[in-house]
Amino acid sequence: MKRIKVLIVDDSAVMRQVATSLIGADPALELVGTAADPIVAMERMKQQWPDVIVLDVEMPRMDGITFLKKIMQERPTPVIICSTLTQKGAQTTIEALAAGAVAIIGKPKLGLKSFLRDAADDLISAIKGAALARVKRLGARPAAASGATAPKLSADVILSAGQGRPMTQTTERVVAIGTSTGGTQALEEILVALPRVCPGIVIVQHMPEKFTAAFAARLDRICELSVKEAQNADRVVPGRALIAPGGKHMLLRRSGAQYHVEIVDGPLVNRHRPSVNVLFRAVAKCAGSNALGVILTGMGDDGAAGLLEMRNAGAHTLAQDEESCVVYGMPKEAVKCGAVQKSVPLSAVASEILYG
Repeated sequence: MKRIKVLIVDDSAVMRQVATSLIGADPALELVGTAADPIVAMERMKQQWPDVIVLDVEMPRMDGITFLKKIMQERPTPVIICSTLTQKGAQTTIEALAAGAVAIIGKPKLGLKSFLRDAADDLISAIKGAALARVKRLGARPAAASGATAPKLSADVILSAGQGRPMTQTTERVVAIGTSTGGTQALEEILVALPRVCPGIVIVQHMPEKFTAAFAARLDRICELSVKEAQNADRVVPGRALIAPGGKHMLLRRSGAQYHVEIVDGPLVNRHRPSVNVLFRAVAKCAGSNALGVILTGMGDDGAAGLLEMRNAGAHTLAQDEESCVVYGMPKEAVKCGAVQKSVPLSAVASEILYG
C-alpha cells in the first residue's frame, strides 16, 4: 500500500520532534521532511511534494496563511493547521480555513509535548483523513477522525430517543445542519446565500473548543442573517444561525411554540463533542415535521442515525451530493441507512432551506 507522505512545517522544535516520532511509528505514513518556516518548506517541497502538510500559522519569515494561499494557487494540497488555543490563534485559524485548510489541530502554549502524546490518535487520523480530501484550487478541506481508540458512544448517553411523532406543527420552522470535513467552507457558501429573513438554523460543525466562536463571528460579518456561537437558552428564531460551541453538545428544546437551545457537557458521541447525532435526535424529539435536517460533507458516520430519527419523526431530510462533497462520508452513511429523502449539490442547499 502506498504510504501517505507528510511534511511538518512548524517553528516549534518540540512539535517537529513529537510529530516526527508519531508519524514514524505509523506504517501508513511517511515523513518526507520537517521545516521551521515556509521558506525552508518550499525548498523541501521542490525535492518531494507531500500528500499532506501539517502547518503552523505563526512563524518567522512567512506566516502560515500566506504560505497556505501560495500552495492553493500553485498546487492544491490538503493542509492541516496547528494553532494555539488562544483567541488570536482561533481568529487566525478561521482565516486559514477560509483560505483552504482542511482541518484544525489545537495546541496549548505550554505542555505541548504531553498534549501531543495524548492527542496522537487525533493527529494521525486527521492526517489520514486529509489525504482523502478533494481539495480545489484556492479552496481545500478538512479531515475528521477515524479509528480512534475511544469507545464510540451513541446519543443515548446524552438523551433518550423519542417515542413516535413529537408535538403538533407550529409556524416556526427549524433547520438543523451537521457537518465535519470541508464543512467550514460549505457552511459559508450556504449561509452567505441566505437572506435576512429565513428559518432559524442550528448547526453542529466538528471543530475544537475555542475555535467555534471565531468561526461564528467571521460568518456573522459576511452574512445577512445573524450568526453566533450558541449559548445556553438562546432562542432559535428566523434570521439567526446558532453554531454549537466546541467541546459541548447542543440540544434543541421547545416551550410552547418557541424553540431554544440547551448547551450541555457529556462524553464524546460518535467520538465527537459536539455531535451531530445528539442535535438531530433532539430536533427529532421536539420539532418533528417542523424541521429540515441537512447533512453535509464530512468523514465518518456522525449524524446518520440522528437524521434517520428526524425522518421517522416527519422531518424533511437532505444530504449534500457526492460530487460537491470534500469527503463523501457522513452523507454517504446517511443515504445508506435510509435517512435521506433527497441528495442535492451544495449550491442548491440554500434554496432548499428557503423553498424546499
